[in-house]
Amino acid sequence: MVLSDEKATHLSHLILNHFKNPANARLKVEEVAVLREIKRFLAAELKVDAEVDVLVRRRLASYSRPLAEGSPEWETLYRKTFEEEMRKRKKL
Repeated sequence: MVLSDEKATHLSHLILNHFKNPANARLKVEEVAVLREIKRFLAAELKVDAEVDVLVRRRLASYSRPLAEGSPEWETLYRKTFEEEMRKRKKL
């Protein structure tokens, strides 16, 4: 998934507003630095998801019995394989 800069900015502001709530945390650095770090983290996580997506699709395409993308069987195998790969990467 690719996020536009506007969407990433919006999400980072939502996350920052949550952190600014006194019951959650207290910021010790400028908001701009926090927003930049949140956007960097979002981009890195989306990159990992995209890499895993490509890997899973290749793996499913390599099966001897072709699966129709979007079929219930394909969706189930995709989800299970995706979760397995993310566990290997310690992300899920």
